[in-house]
Amino acid sequence: MASSSDPSLGFLTKRDTEVKLPRPTRVKNKTPAPIQITAEQILREARERQEPEIRPPKQKITDSHELADYRLRKRKEFEDLIRRARWNTGAWVKYAAWEESQGDFTRARSVWERVLEADYRNATLWLKYAELEMRHRFVNHARNVWDRAVALLPRVDQLWYKYIHMEEMLGNVAGARQIFERWMDWHPDTQGWLSYIKFELRYNEVDRARAIYERFIADHPRPSSFIKYAKFEAKRGEFARARAIYERAIDLLSDDEEAEQLFVAFAEFEEWCKETDRARCIYRFALDHVPKGRAEELYRKYVAFEKQYGDKAGIEDAIVSKRRFQYEDEVRKNPLNYDTWFDYIRLEESVGNKDMVREVYERAIANVPPAEEKRYWQRYIYLWINYALYEELDAQDMDRAREVYRECLKLIPHKKFSFAKIWLMAAQFEIRQMNLKAARLILGNAIGMAPKDKIFKKYIEIELQLGNIARCRTLYEKYLEWAPANCYAWCKYAELERSLSETDRTRALFELAIAQPALDMPELLWKAYIDFEISEGEYERTRQLYERLLDRTKHLKVWLSYAKFESSAGREEMDGEDQEKNDIQYEEQQRERAQRSRGVFERAFDYFRTSAPELKEERAMLLEEWLNMESGFGTLGDIGVVQKKLPRKLKKKRPISSEDGTPAGSEEYIDYVFPDEVAMAPNLKIIEAAYRWKMQNTGGDEEAAYKWKRQKTGGDED
Repeated sequence: MASSSDPSLGFLTKRDTEVKLPRPTRVKNKTPAPIQITAEQILREARERQEPEIRPPKQKITDSHELADYRLRKRKEFEDLIRRARWNTGAWVKYAAWEESQGDFTRARSVWERVLEADYRNATLWLKYAELEMRHRFVNHARNVWDRAVALLPRVDQLWYKYIHMEEMLGNVAGARQIFERWMDWHPDTQGWLSYIKFELRYNEVDRARAIYERFIADHPRPSSFIKYAKFEAKRGEFARARAIYERAIDLLSDDEEAEQLFVAFAEFEEWCKETDRARCIYRFALDHVPKGRAEELYRKYVAFEKQYGDKAGIEDAIVSKRRFQYEDEVRKNPLNYDTWFDYIRLEESVGNKDMVREVYERAIANVPPAEEKRYWQRYIYLWINYALYEELDAQDMDRAREVYRECLKLIPHKKFSFAKIWLMAAQFEIRQMNLKAARLILGNAIGMAPKDKIFKKYIEIELQLGNIARCRTLYEKYLEWAPANCYAWCKYAELERSLSETDRTRALFELAIAQPALDMPELLWKAYIDFEISEGEYERTRQLYERLLDRTKHLKVWLSYAKFESSAGREEMDGEDQEKNDIQYEEQQRERAQRSRGVFERAFDYFRTSAPELKEERAMLLEEWLNMESGFGTLGDIGVVQKKLPRKLKKKRPISSEDGTPAGSEEYIDYVFPDEVAMAPNLKIIEAAYRWKMQNTGGDEEAAYKWKRQKTGGDED
């Protein structure tokens, strides 16, 4: 049995048919030529230089035998080419075109039939085949080709268009209509139906076109289809029909994704018909039903419409609608952007529609922060606050306001964090409603679930205004039990007892307070206790308090406060009858105060000189205050005692280092040299002599000698 690749059988492989080109010659000299020429110029010169005797002679056919030989040779060439490359469509087309040029339409038709057997899915081949038949007016043959083409490739619109165009050019309108009907059975796209409608309108078949439109919107129930149908009727003055089409479309497609286009077209139609009220109603209906994310064009058209036909209120309403659309788009992209919700709510409140305001508030508070961290809730909680205030002040609905407060307090995770503001606002709301019991219940729950300083302070303030002292004492006890280190609470509790003239209770509270192991602001508490004893005239108790305070801290401010107290304590009103006796008594009191105050300053100076010599600046400030005190006593003061102790200011330098410890230069600072330190220091001349000796022993190392000198003198004097 012969192989399928045997050339004698006419079957050739791709290897047998490939063209083998000669090997390209190797170019040794690749340097560019001095004169560059193009390939086109080379070919043109070659044709010009070709000798006439070298050119192949043009064949002239003189009789029928030569013509038959020529045709036989050409057909053999085409057949060999097709046999070698059966998939080469261009070769088939050239073969058919050559047969057509020879006037042999039967052979040309045979070639087309053969190529279509090989590749019938190629629509271009059907078009060229049919054009061959039409060029030579073989109408029936062309119809046969078109029928077969549209039957095999019904989804290729170009075949239908060409077929219909041929029948229309021949004046066969009925035949073209039949072809359209055959095409419509395949449910083509929008353009196919519109072509059918345009065909009928070219022959003034309006009723047929209307019927096709009905079939078209049934096959393609989209807003764009209804809009084209309605515009068709409106163009012919059938406004009632057009309006009915739009209404049908809205009933069917009001929820469609392209409904915005339908509403805009309907409104523009009514506007064109001078029905502005209808158009306005359509716009407003559309804005209520079309989702905000798809209504951008609708808002823009509505604003333009109101600017042209509306009054001031209508224009404002349109602008509000446009801003509402913008806010809807923003909150749709990021529902946790509470600032946008605030702006949106403010817009709705300016309009005044309570239902819309409540709807936006409900949508806003539904976006609970995803993480239970206070920083994420700080902006969110104000949505609830604004909602409650709106219901109370604007809507005047107290029950809804109370419900808002209740739901907000339920939502907050009080075990992790809480907001004192919402507790206090809920309680104050109940107080405004004359419901004191509910307010106390809310504040009591707040203290039990999430105790805070603000809640205790406000609750105590409310009870104090109502005159419930027993409740205030109970609340202060709970407050101090919760925060025993809170000096502010101790002071306020003592202040309450003092206002009630409960001196013993006040003193007992202060004693309990200063006995606490830890306090947040002890200086505030001690100052309040001392001021209390001074106001009561208990100077001995005050001195004892100062002494107890000095046992705990030797801060400069404590010494200064103690000395200031001694300089002004014990002043009594003099009897105005005996002026000389009063003067003597005043001078004795003044001398005693000066001695007591001076004693405090001397103790303080001895402490800073012996126990804290490094605190030179504090010692200098103490001496300045001491000097001012002595000056204030006039003749009873002793300024000379203080002046002997005053330091001398020196400007010195000290090295500074960076964060990594490397030297970073030096800085100037003020140092104080007290007289007692100078007396204790060695003679400076001896230090200078030792410095020179150190220079000699270190071989002239000035840096080492300088460091040694600084250690001995404590710095550099300018």
